[in-house]
Amino acid sequence: MARFLLIRGLGAVGVLFALVTLVFLLQSVVPGDPVRARVGANATDEAVARERDRLGLDRPLPAQYASYVADATRGDLGQSIRTSRSVSEDVREFLPATLELAGVALLIAVVLGALLGIAAATARRGSGVVKTLFLGGASAPTFLLGFLLIYVFYLQLGWLPASGQSSLGDPPTGPTHLLILDGLLAGRPAVSFDALQHILLPAVSLALLPAVAIGRVLRSSLVEVLEADYVRTARSKGLRERTVLLRHALRNAMSAPLTMTGLQFGLMLGGVVVIETIFAWPGIGLYTDQSIAAGDLPAIAGVTLVLAAIYVLVSLLVDLAQAIVDPRVQL
Repeated sequence: MARFLLIRGLGAVGVLFALVTLVFLLQSVVPGDPVRARVGANATDEAVARERDRLGLDRPLPAQYASYVADATRGDLGQSIRTSRSVSEDVREFLPATLELAGVALLIAVVLGALLGIAAATARRGSGVVKTLFLGGASAPTFLLGFLLIYVFYLQLGWLPASGQSSLGDPPTGPTHLLILDGLLAGRPAVSFDALQHILLPAVSLALLPAVAIGRVLRSSLVEVLEADYVRTARSKGLRERTVLLRHALRNAMSAPLTMTGLQFGLMLGGVVVIETIFAWPGIGLYTDQSIAAGDLPAIAGVTLVLAAIYVLVSLLVDLAQAIVDPRVQL
């Protein structure tokens, strides 16, 4: 286990180092002058030169790169042009809302994907409907699902809110900064219920496509496992089909769905920009969208590095989970 963690950890560090290098190079070749954008279009050439010297952007490119890597290693992601604050501070403020949204969406995707995959693999009543859902879900873009859910559940039925994280004026601000959990910890279940109502539509919009992908992979794995010799042996012993499925087949079919779950979580992190913009969710996706509109390269680069680090960590956890559920996987 220690050797596996060491190898995977070194690999993760290498991936992040390569990403830092790529982000730095992209910032270097993007058209426009970030110094001019920071000081304003009407600033004098002398003011621009002073700011360029202060930021170290008048130094040779290798020196700038070494400084950028050193700052990123310390967690210094630069200063946002739009907010005039440290990008690290902005990320700490907006990231918890995104993690809460992604966590709920991932839970919905896993549960829904498991139900769809099991129903399709066991060919029970309604399996044709399930296959239709697979096909329709795989072809529907995320933004269209978001608008459709807003139209049905907010405009037509009025059941759920369509924007924001909370409708309360004094929600708790800690200790976890995850509003659903903080409401419970503060003894205010009304806060958690209100936050849950607000998170449902964006979470479901974000979860449907990953749920379809997870369900399709789980179905393929289960169909193969259910034809194995040990499954037929279990049935010959008189075990109920439910017991055979849950105790013998499902665990051995989990390796590929776990891999797909990790990949889909990465796609979720990319999809939050669209979903948070549609639902005005105060997370890192909305922050990124506003930064793109303002040409705020330091903020965009900082968010990219943070989300990449989260995805690398999730990939490591998925590898560990595969080894736990499937003894055939060698660490």
